[in-house]
Amino acid sequence: MAEAVIASEEDIRAGLSQHLTRLWRYGVVLSRQRDVADDLVQATCVRALERAAQFTSGTRLDRWLFAILHSIWLNEVRSRRVRMGQGFVDADETLVFDGALQTETHILAGQVLQRVQALPEAQRTAVFLAYVEGLSYREVADVLDVPIGTVMSRLAAARAKLAEGMGMAADGKSSGGERLGNGNE
Repeated sequence: MAEAVIASEEDIRAGLSQHLTRLWRYGVVLSRQRDVADDLVQATCVRALERAAQFTSGTRLDRWLFAILHSIWLNEVRSRRVRMGQGFVDADETLVFDGALQTETHILAGQVLQRVQALPEAQRTAVFLAYVEGLSYREVADVLDVPIGTVMSRLAAARAKLAEGMGMAADGKSSGGERLGNGNE
């Protein structure tokens, strides 16, 4: 039994470093504050190592880590009674322009990011996990501990709000006829 725990802890230690950036991005999406995101990632790493025995070998480490981070965030929200809108992270701070992208793309990405940040937390979290991290709807439901129908509803509402804000048709189609989504519908 001790060998299995040690092996699992070693696997987690090895896998943590490759997921730190993604965990931090998720922390920023949840908290809207970079320093809080740092704290969330640190607490997630500590909890993952403390509870290494709970990780099931052969499953996705990133999904397990996202679930831990989400749980820690919910505990923080409950304990501090955080009200929505505090600690807003400005889109210009989180969007890095490397010079390779064209200015028009940068401006559009900034507008989209601002609109995503303005979504209610439940929708913003679902959008991040499904469309930024590429998790399936089932995986998002597992991370958030909600039914898959709730995830689908949150994503549909978020897509409608984003499309409305970006001057797209209410059915989620752009002028080119493309549908918003990640292919997991």
